[in-house]
Amino acid sequence: MTIFERYESNVRGYSRTWPVVFDKALNAKQWDVDGNEYIDFFSGAGVLNFGHNNPKIRQAIIGYLEAEGVTHSLDMHSRSKEQFIERFVETILKPRKMDYKLQFTGPTGTNVVEAALKLARKVTGRRDVVAFTDGFHGMTLGALACTGNQKFHQAAGVDLNNVIRVPFDGYLGEGVDTLEALRRSLADTSSGVNPPAAFILETIQAEGGINVASKEWLEAVQKLAKDYGSLLIVDDIQAAVGRTGSYFSFENLGIEPDLICLAKGIGGYGIPMGVLLIKPELDQWQPGEHTGTFRGQNLSFVAGTAALDYFENDAFLSEVRRKGEFTEDRLAKMIQSAKVDIELRGCGMIHGLDMSTGEQAATVVAKAFEQNLIIPTCGPNGRVVKVMPPLTIEDENLIEGLARLEKVITAL
Repeated sequence: MTIFERYESNVRGYSRTWPVVFDKALNAKQWDVDGNEYIDFFSGAGVLNFGHNNPKIRQAIIGYLEAEGVTHSLDMHSRSKEQFIERFVETILKPRKMDYKLQFTGPTGTNVVEAALKLARKVTGRRDVVAFTDGFHGMTLGALACTGNQKFHQAAGVDLNNVIRVPFDGYLGEGVDTLEALRRSLADTSSGVNPPAAFILETIQAEGGINVASKEWLEAVQKLAKDYGSLLIVDDIQAAVGRTGSYFSFENLGIEPDLICLAKGIGGYGIPMGVLLIKPELDQWQPGEHTGTFRGQNLSFVAGTAALDYFENDAFLSEVRRKGEFTEDRLAKMIQSAKVDIELRGCGMIHGLDMSTGEQAATVVAKAFEQNLIIPTCGPNGRVVKVMPPLTIEDENLIEGLARLEKVITAL
């Protein structure tokens, strides 16, 4: 580890939680340089929905490279981009009767969020954006302003403005209408609160602690946005691309976002790609008005196109739902036998175990790593253990990973 400690920045984080040097990986397993095998319940924070080194996607990339395909093109037309757009429209948008234009931003999720915020402000001519407690939207300044985490805010070094912070669904307790204060303020012309450019939210706050919004609350947010001419932005960067058992996390939840932020898993193979879905009437950019060097990620287009094979019919998503239900059932039984209070949250193949304290969660993660299980924390003070294996995980590895986690939980 000396080379990392000597030369890599102190900012490194996950490597402190799992202090080994990883060498190989396949689907839901990784191996370190000493040959030790680990089950991965992390999935690169939602990047590796199709597992490490997915063979089908890997072959598509190799074939493209061997054919001397274009690897970088900024926003010039390329055959790989054309194929991705065609496939995404035919496989994802049209079957869901969704009409959006695709903007390829810089390659990370925060790039997509920045583009969404800028476009919302351009379209509406307003500055303020409504964001929610425990939300996470990225580390660049506009996205960071919408993020709730105080630690991340303190590292910014500048004021983070033009955000109205509102409690997320359930933040004030069960049955409390967290939108009422804002609703009254917007209705009162003497409140000092102006109609916002947009509301930005995650339907499942992944980094915020696996907080799941209800259909009724999401519909209420959408109505409030429409009532005041604001755009609805759904940040689906971590919860989309099949994670919840549907392609988008908001399907069947009664909302139709104006802007949808996608990244992480859409690159198919762990290759960065960011996409902003824009309702056609809102695509009011002037040519070159928002730009970036790596918005022509051709290897990501190739990998992402191959990954869309999984969504040609409902077979893959049906398997995700089955595995998700199995996982939830096992986790529920785990916490029943635990000697500490644990709250289970989540859906599909993203779940959280709220351990009440960051110390307790850190203990679980450390003990799980001793069992060769890679599992992260999230939420306020890192108090939630996040269970998020690849969607393609084999049943035997899912069962074994949960057994290792159960051993740690029951030992508490």
